[in-house]
Amino acid sequence: MKINDFISKLDKGDYNLQFKTLYGIREAERQNARYEKAVLEFKKFYPKHESSEISVFSAPGRTEIGGNHTDHQHGCVLAAAVNLDVIGVVSFHNEGVVRVKSEGYDPFEVYLDDLDIHEKENSSSEIVRGIVAKFSQMGVNTEGFDLYTTSDVLSGSGISSSAAFETLIGTIIDYHYNNGMAGAVEIAKIGQYAENVYFGKNSGLMDQMVSSVGGLVSIDFMNTDNPVIKSFECDFEKFGYSICITDTKGSHADLTDDYVAVRSEMEKIAAYFGKQYLREICEEEFYSEIPNLRKVCNDRAILRGMHFFSENRRAQKESDALLNGDFECFLELVRQSGDSSANLLQNLYSVTKPFNQEIPLAIAVSKMILNGKGAVRVHGGGFAGTVQAIVPRGTVEKYMSEMERIFGEGSCLILHIRPYGGIEITKETE
Repeated sequence: MKINDFISKLDKGDYNLQFKTLYGIREAERQNARYEKAVLEFKKFYPKHESSEISVFSAPGRTEIGGNHTDHQHGCVLAAAVNLDVIGVVSFHNEGVVRVKSEGYDPFEVYLDDLDIHEKENSSSEIVRGIVAKFSQMGVNTEGFDLYTTSDVLSGSGISSSAAFETLIGTIIDYHYNNGMAGAVEIAKIGQYAENVYFGKNSGLMDQMVSSVGGLVSIDFMNTDNPVIKSFECDFEKFGYSICITDTKGSHADLTDDYVAVRSEMEKIAAYFGKQYLREICEEEFYSEIPNLRKVCNDRAILRGMHFFSENRRAQKESDALLNGDFECFLELVRQSGDSSANLLQNLYSVTKPFNQEIPLAIAVSKMILNGKGAVRVHGGGFAGTVQAIVPRGTVEKYMSEMERIFGEGSCLILHIRPYGGIEITKETE
């Protein structure tokens, strides 16, 4: 499709139904303008493609609902793709290079005859290189493309802008060069591979899987090669609640050691039992061995192990509660999850920055506003960033106003669950 043809379709409202599905019923007009701006920016940055064929893709951010720091221990999670996404305008060629310009960032190029790890390069170029390399190992030949992206999945917002970007790149390559044969689950694994091996971040698979698969999903990572994925529908608003995310604007700088410590401490406990991950350990044996564990592990590691076992069960119970329509049970489980993250996992703030406690402050204020209703908890990796609240519809306006009074205008967002993962907009959604 040519740029002018795509803009013409936008102007005629041809994508309105698709946009309502992806972004919500009131979003079609804003998304039409957003997509038109994206293709015009693409044309401005890549003028040689003014009359070339283009494709337009979208990949969503995600919200973690249950299973805080369980995925990297092969545990269970409950999460959802959301209406905040990264969109990409792309033109394919056979020039042996991938060129990427993302709004607000410097452009970069990845030459496809050099897919070795470049340790000194920026994260985005290494992510692209890693994804291309993995597809190459699978026998898929990526010949090249020029890409412009724009995202409303804010970096550091806890909604996983990195997983959305990885899903976008993986979907583009799979759709165009692999006839879609890899599919959503494999695209997620490819994104994780790039992040782990090329970028050097030892992350779990939850973020990529939710972004790629889409919808509300319960995932059991016992077998990461073949995770058990259960997709289902649940409209929180039908129960009278909205999902709100507040970005507390805390800095993520110098927090790598905090994130790494969560995983390494859990795996040190697993190693005591001769295993690699906590999911492989019998919970009763873990508790019986606490006196001996204290001789080889610190107490925080043991508390984090306790969090894993209880949180892993909760994620499954939360899924069951939603499937059974028992929303009050679900809310109580979310409250328990929040308490466990605070008291056992201990990821509300960094011990290296004890005076920076934006997340505990946001949670305390949220509990005052909610007054025993709904639920609130740390969102995502923690230590800085966002909190998630499930807010009664009648309280949403008050809640957003108070959180933005404290943390700044635009800091609080209402999220809607998006039914699709990475897709091509310029093709009809099935």
